Amino acid sequence: MNLEIDAPLGRYRCAVDVDSKQSDVGVQWKVLKVPAAMLDAVPDLRAGYHELARSGSAGAVDLIRHPAFANLPGCLFVRRPAAWLQDLLARLFPRRPWTSGSNLEAAAALESTLAVARRTLVFGEPFTSGLGMHNIHQNQGDPAGSQWWGENATWQDGATLTELSDGSFHAFVSKFSSQSPRTDDDGHPA
Repeated sequence: MNLEIDAPLGRYRCAVDVDSKQSDVGVQWKVLKVPAAMLDAVPDLRAGYHELARSGSAGAVDLIRHPAFANLPGCLFVRRPAAWLQDLLARLFPRRPWTSGSNLEAAAALESTLAVARRTLVFGEPFTSGLGMHNIHQNQGDPAGSQWWGENATWQDGATLTELSDGSFHAFVSKFSSQSPRTDDDGHPA
């Protein structure tokens, strides 16, 4: 799906991946509400394209490691916690499962987060020519032997966020069903 985003240098074409030709299931996605404070300094940047360092402190997105997008709360237990604690953690930090479906369902989920005249943040990779972005999806966890194995890395995932009236953001994030939901420090499937 192509979004057109106006910025000071002109109109950017942003290719948000909502389909996979590599999978019977297609794309997987999540729609999340993200507080602005969890995006570091990114919401304070002026309109336009900005390079972000690939780290958790620079505002970059990692769908597996960033607490605003990750599937699990940031807790590590050596032993399984007691049932009452598991229940409490599940209520405080609900899992954010991936939804699987058709490209039309994914596009509808993305469209539900968009609002004309609201600020939109797009995380991805710039096109080599012209104004625009691509790789607006998870960019890690591709299996060994795939053509994208060499592009696996952490803190380089794509996302589309639209600001809400309370200052928080609706986020649409996607991945392909062939990509692992857990990766090592190099972004390869764990």
